[in-house]
Amino acid sequence: MGTTYSVKLIASGADFSTASLQKQVDERLVEINQQMSTYIPDSELSRFNQSPAGNWFPVSQALADVVARAKEISEQSDGAFDVTVGPLVNLWSFGPDNRPEKVPSDEAIAAALANVGDAKLEVRLDPPALKKSRDALYVDLSAIAKGYGVDQIAQLVADSGAQSYMVEIGGEVRAVGRKSDGSLWRIAIEKPTPGARAIQEIVELSNQSLATSGDYRQHFVEDGQIYSHTIDPQTGRPLPHPPASVSVLHADCAAADAFATTLMVLGPERGYNWAEQNKLAVLFLIRGADGPVVRRTSLWPQRGE
Repeated sequence: MGTTYSVKLIASGADFSTASLQKQVDERLVEINQQMSTYIPDSELSRFNQSPAGNWFPVSQALADVVARAKEISEQSDGAFDVTVGPLVNLWSFGPDNRPEKVPSDEAIAAALANVGDAKLEVRLDPPALKKSRDALYVDLSAIAKGYGVDQIAQLVADSGAQSYMVEIGGEVRAVGRKSDGSLWRIAIEKPTPGARAIQEIVELSNQSLATSGDYRQHFVEDGQIYSHTIDPQTGRPLPHPPASVSVLHADCAAADAFATTLMVLGPERGYNWAEQNKLAVLFLIRGADGPVVRRTSLWPQRGE
């Protein structure tokens, strides 16, 4: 996943083994990477992306389940969330291809768009398999697989007997129970300032997941214009005025991860309205002349101190 992970827990029982749990965590993360990474040439997903169109391609149950969930969110968001956006992500220099950071031509964008679209991807759960209608279809699960990884590691920790724990992968978090002093897990949301680290807000989590998507780390600048890594699958281009970041609270981290990206694509106005309609707890940080403008949906908790 190209990032770090952290697990904190309150162990129960004298026979609890941190080393045994870490071994299970590492093995599960390697497995998920081998299933869903676009950076590993022989991963399940990479082999599907390289396969010809028209035939069912057998995959693991995990990969089929994640693609099925992604397609549900794509339908729910009228295509704002689309895991087939991979050709555009690569074209705009944000994928594994290491392309130079530059604005592509209109012709190149149109050519990539022809291979993008959730309707071009099918999933079958039993037996698990994927199918595409175009050879160049390229699935990129980076906006949901990390959250899925958090959910999977959280389940491993729960199965170990821990009733209070916090799992974090690359900033996506799930927290259950309370810390040893009885307080809730406190998670900081970063101020969206390029090149700096500062806290914007603190959220107390209990039996919840938190995911954040932002454009202040992954972007490039050309002729004074900022181009974000979040691509609108409808236009084939980064949003001209996206939120600086979107944070989502949800029961599971895979959904929080996907919804955060969805709301970045929808933008601060459409995204806010869509989040309210879908009863999501969301914090929008929108660029302002004097720093980020904060906008919370009605289900977002009161600000912590």
